[in-house]
Amino acid sequence: MSGHAEFRVDAPVSTAPVGIFDSGLGGLSVLRAVRAMLPRERLIYVADSLHAPYGERDDDFIVDRTMAIGEWLVGQGAKALVVACNTATAQSIALVRERLPIPLVGVEPGVKPAAALSKSRVVGVLATAVTLRSARFQSLLDRYAGDCRFICQAGHGLVQAVERCDTSSPALMALLESYITPMLDANADTLVLGCTHYPFLDRAIREIAGERLQIVDTSVAIARQLDRLLDTHALRNGTALPDTLPRFCSTADGEPQRQLAASLLQFDAAVEHVDIPSRRTRLAEPDIV
Repeated sequence: MSGHAEFRVDAPVSTAPVGIFDSGLGGLSVLRAVRAMLPRERLIYVADSLHAPYGERDDDFIVDRTMAIGEWLVGQGAKALVVACNTATAQSIALVRERLPIPLVGVEPGVKPAAALSKSRVVGVLATAVTLRSARFQSLLDRYAGDCRFICQAGHGLVQAVERCDTSSPALMALLESYITPMLDANADTLVLGCTHYPFLDRAIREIAGERLQIVDTSVAIARQLDRLLDTHALRNGTALPDTLPRFCSTADGEPQRQLAASLLQFDAAVEHVDIPSRRTRLAEPDIV
């Protein structure tokens, strides 16, 4: 018994919103790409910032939260779901796809395009520890790495920095440099950003590596896949006005999300606090007498 309710919904209509979910603010990089490619789609973005970062959580917790937020978005009328979190995709996408009654798009590190791009045949990967140890990531390497050597580095502390809206402090730069310099020393010419938070660090990475690294960010590929999915299921919204403002939701204080959305997407939007309980978070709550 999974502990999650079975969901049954009517067939979604084309004017319904697309749900985009991340453990925190990183999925805003995906939202940016989706808005650019699909400007008529209504969007609901959920940041589970109360429980971020997922990269330091156990697998059961990640599956539990992903299911709960997916179910919540179905309850809000979402017609499709983008799991804009590499860690959540790696650990839970198969179960979530099986359980939810709407089409899903997941994200995964760009191993295949990186292997195609690299001339030196050495590629760096920055991702969370959970993503790097997942069977899904290992399968990507087995299928697409070919003759490339992949240098995999867990980006401890990077998600937390982005969640604080820190993309350029001296401490952040020193941390990034400690991750990237060994890749450059090994003659890497390509870097895979294996977490949706990391595109916010693009400028900082450029300051360290200059033009020595081609950066592979899969946000545009995710938007393309969503575009195909909506067409396949006849769910494209042809009626809404372009650039309809997304609905932003957070399980924690939404101020960092508001600041980052203003910086990245060039608009200032209110962030709605939402409570999305799940089996694991209920267990973690103290008894109230």
